[in-house]
This record gives sequence, structure tokens and C-alpha cells, in this order.
Amino acid sequence: MLRELQQALRRGILEDDGADVRRLAGGNPDGIERRLRIYRNNVHGSLAGVLASAFPVVQRLVGQPFFQAMARAYVQRHPPDVPQLSVYGARLPDYLAAFPPAQSLAYLPDVARLEWARIEAYFAGDAAPIDPAELASRDPETFASLRFDLHPAVRLVASRYPIQRIWEANQPQHAQIAKVDLNAGGEAVLVFRPAMVVTAHGLSAGDFAFLSALAAGERLGEASEAAVAADPYFDLQQALVGHLTRGIFCGVA
Repeated sequence: MLRELQQALRRGILEDDGADVRRLAGGNPDGIERRLRIYRNNVHGSLAGVLASAFPVVQRLVGQPFFQAMARAYVQRHPPDVPQLSVYGARLPDYLAAFPPAQSLAYLPDVARLEWARIEAYFAGDAAPIDPAELASRDPETFASLRFDLHPAVRLVASRYPIQRIWEANQPQHAQIAKVDLNAGGEAVLVFRPAMVVTAHGLSAGDFAFLSALAAGERLGEASEAAVAADPYFDLQQALVGHLTRGIFCGVA
């Protein structure tokens, strides 16, 4: 009985359906519904606040009233499924892509993906970067067959819109929202967390293809081929030195 009532209460709060609560609890139905509305408003408001904290740039782009209405609709459609608020909001970018009132803002889902990548990078596990000297000790003839493990905090996001410039233009220190030319070309972004501070770097098409292939488990030779296919001017040595210096790799085998 208790479990059934708890499940009914959850539905009554998250799904706006208090019929089972009124049936199981008995008493005054109007009084039960009033209390449910209080709980419902508090829970929905709190979860909408969690989303606003995770997606501040999205909220700034659409305005607080729009964001709050969208967030409450999201909460009802996608209530939390694990007791961990730091992972709540993972489906919001895809939700925005299908949210009818946001269809005129085609760049918005990718901006949300960039913001969520920063959240994931912040909460990701830690690992020691590999020592460049470890590569120096390897037989050069075996390099093409090596597999590199990316640091757990690495995230890769690509868009046909300038999402990093949009993100930078909408930081709190800017009192006015700077205009970003949406036709200026897309951006690929590396999100990382060196020294416990989340950072983001723009990537060339070749570098993005290179890291994406490594993240998918491809060998260095295969990843290099994917990079050259995306950008004929891709420089493997330069890319490796840059990423080793940043600490992007945490293992090689």
C-alpha cells in the first residue's frame, strides 16, 4: 500500500495526474489536490532552476519567461530517472530540437549540446595524462597501430553554427548580447577540464575528425586518414604535440 501510494504521489507531482493519490489517500479530494499543486509547483520550479543553472546561455538567448515555460514542459515530459541532479538535463538539447516554439532558433540545440558538454566535462572522472616521453620510447614503425585513450573529461561538439562564439558572446560579463553572424560558418569544439577548470578550444575539421576517430577506438593510422580526408592540410605531428601538451590523452596501447 505504501509503495503504491508513493508511486501515485510521484505521478501526481511529476505528471500532473493526482487521480490515484486522491483515490488511495481518501479524505477531501479538493484539499488533496491543493496540496498536490503546491508540491507540483515546488518540484517543477526546482527542476526548472536546475536546468537554468546548467544552460545559462540558452536561457539568455531565449529569455527567462520562455526558458521557464520550456523547462516546465521538459520536466513533465522527462522527469528525473536517477537521484542525481548533476545529470539532469542530458536530453534537453534533443528536446529543444523538436520543441515547436524553438524551431526558428536552429542553432539553439547545438548551443545546448555545448553547454551540456561543459557540465559533463566538469563532473567527469580524472586521469593522469600520458608522458610524451612514453611515445618517444616507442618504435616509430608501430605508431600507426597505436590506440590512444582520451581523458575522461574530453568532449567533442560540432555544429554548422558558430556555437563557441555564441557561447562567448553570452557570458555574464557582457551586459549586452553581442551579435554573432550565424552565416560565418560552423565550429567544432574541444571541451576539456585541465586543472579542474573547464575550457573550450576550437578545432579544425581535420583535428575534430582525428580526435573523434580516436574516441571511437580507431588506431592512430586510421584516425590520421580520417583527419586528412576531412582536411588535406592536417598535420599529424603538430596535432599530437598540441594534444599531448594539453593532456588530452591518458593512455596509449
